[in-house]
Amino acid sequence: MSNPIGDPGHGHSPAAWTAVIIMLVAFTLGTLFFWLDMPVLVWASVGLLVVGAIVGFVMTKAGYGANGAKSNPKAH
Repeated sequence: MSNPIGDPGHGHSPAAWTAVIIMLVAFTLGTLFFWLDMPVLVWASVGLLVVGAIVGFVMTKAGYGANGAKSNPKAH
């Protein structure tokens, strides 16, 4: 069961990494701003979280997702 045929890669793609990094930054900033009692910036962080999901979707459609035309899968 190490690598069944048709396995999409479980997020090992530039689109997934970019989306996750943007969302982690958004979540970290949102937590910091919540702790510092800055509600406007907490909501801005929520917006950045949504932007991260959109960036991941757009990059996948552009061919940078798992098994995309522009992604370069590496053998493990």
